[in-house]
Amino acid sequence: MAALTPSSPYVDLDRSAWSRLSESTPLPLTDEDVTRLRGLGDPIDLAEVDAIYRPLSRLLNLYVTATGGLHEATSTFLRESSTRTPYVIGVAGSVAVGKSTTSRILREMLARWPETPRVELITTDGFLHPNAELARRGLMDRKGFPESYDRRALIRFLSKIKAGHAEVRAPVYDHLTYDIVAGAEAVVRKPDVLIVEGLNVLQPARPSATDESTVAVSDFFDFSIYVDARTRNVRQWYVDRFLSLRQTAFARPESFFHRYAALSDAEATAKALSIWESINAPNLEQNILPTRGRATLVLTKGSDHSVQRVRLRKL
Repeated sequence: MAALTPSSPYVDLDRSAWSRLSESTPLPLTDEDVTRLRGLGDPIDLAEVDAIYRPLSRLLNLYVTATGGLHEATSTFLRESSTRTPYVIGVAGSVAVGKSTTSRILREMLARWPETPRVELITTDGFLHPNAELARRGLMDRKGFPESYDRRALIRFLSKIKAGHAEVRAPVYDHLTYDIVAGAEAVVRKPDVLIVEGLNVLQPARPSATDESTVAVSDFFDFSIYVDARTRNVRQWYVDRFLSLRQTAFARPESFFHRYAALSDAEATAKALSIWESINAPNLEQNILPTRGRATLVLTKGSDHSVQRVRLRKL
């Protein structure tokens, strides 16, 4: 049963109540699909996709379809013929909480619906300032904080998407080199759905001395998702992932973090905790977690990464 709390803007459902909402919806993914899409350290499996992402896929399909009807009604009222612009979904949450896996799963599932065959995914990592610029501004230790992004470039990108431009380009970020790839671009060509994933995508507008804009990234979203978990669990997931990366990405000579590949378990754990406490925890507490209440839907994970509760904003 859904919990209807008069004082809350959300309908709160536990895992079993949520999973029952799409019993007649087909599950289009296989075990192989899920293995391909999940991120390092995220144990998501087909049962989790069935219980959580199948209902979410159906809900989003209904929202996209309803928005299409609204577009047609508006076009009729304005006596004009215009094509629909992409339906934009924002996905927010902490480092290591699993928002990238959530985004990839949703991209794959939404593309299986006949109404939305073209689904694109863009991460806001591409809109980070290059390392050279971050170093010039003294922000290398605040990478991922709101001020480390080229917010105006991200706003321009989303403005063009929602203006219906045929082709919109975004910078590309390389997690291996930990920097923007010079000259590389991701090209978005009027998809049915665009998923925008990032730490701070639900931040409210913050006018500053250099940027007086009162437009927020989330102003361009039609739907937004916050992937949530207890901070102590996310911290452990971050440490576990850091340890695993020593045998994968860190082991490559070109990796920005190659110097950590030879650390012992104890040394790697200490380093991961140091990074977490000095960078990721403050960013989560000061900037990311306060935006949770701005999301349309909140997925709350337990210590085993499985989603235990779903909160959907009332209409």
